[in-house]
Amino acid sequence: MGLPDDIRLSFNEVVEIYDRVRPSYPASLFDSLFEMLPAEPEIVEVGPGTGQATKDLLARGASVHAIEIGPAMAAKLRSNLPSSHLRVTVDDFEMTSITPGTADAVFSATAYHWISRSSQTDRPAAILRPGGIVAIVDLIQIDSPDDEGFFAASQSIYQRHGQGHTGPAAPSRENAEPAIREVLEADRRFCGVAIRRYDWNQSYNAADYRRLMLSYSGTQMMDESDRQALLADMETFICSDFGGVVTRPLVVTLTTAVLT
Repeated sequence: MGLPDDIRLSFNEVVEIYDRVRPSYPASLFDSLFEMLPAEPEIVEVGPGTGQATKDLLARGASVHAIEIGPAMAAKLRSNLPSSHLRVTVDDFEMTSITPGTADAVFSATAYHWISRSSQTDRPAAILRPGGIVAIVDLIQIDSPDDEGFFAASQSIYQRHGQGHTGPAAPSRENAEPAIREVLEADRRFCGVAIRRYDWNQSYNAADYRRLMLSYSGTQMMDESDRQALLADMETFICSDFGGVVTRPLVVTLTTAVLT
């Protein structure tokens, strides 16, 4: 099978694995979000995947219009969460037609970085009712002794397979900062930008960490033989050097702003 032209469609190739290993989000995050919303809110969700956050939105009484670019991901979402309060549209959030001024919130969990900077504010400004909320959840990997040195030690494996880290260093737990904050604060159509942080470490056995890596777009875009070699080396390394279990140190952030 060839690689997708749009990297966002790479998740479509590993729907069952994505559904199995991608983490959910803290209940207290949704408690805080729903304190800002009216009862039974209308929420547009961007990039719902297979429903890791959607289930919590529905459980708290929201009606959700989920915009998912991957057809197979959307089909899994529908099968996971059959509900008259969930409408799933297979489309690009930046292009899809949504009636202006009808949503109480535009919500996205670990997907909004796929949206262009201009659309990150232009689209909510058009879709939301006055006083509506844009709510963006980010899952930030941090530098922490909680991983017992795994991420530093594993970099040689990534580098050996041409996948070495090239971005900024991971922040400390107290300095985890979502990129969307700057975007929202720079747009005068929004006010009251606030960030809530939640410690959310996740632990994986070697096989599940291999699956987690396989669910990432960058891994999916590798050639098949290169991908399998990387995954096999990492699984072996976790078993031999870390007793078969590793912890991924994470902070979840909820960034909110109000449309004026």
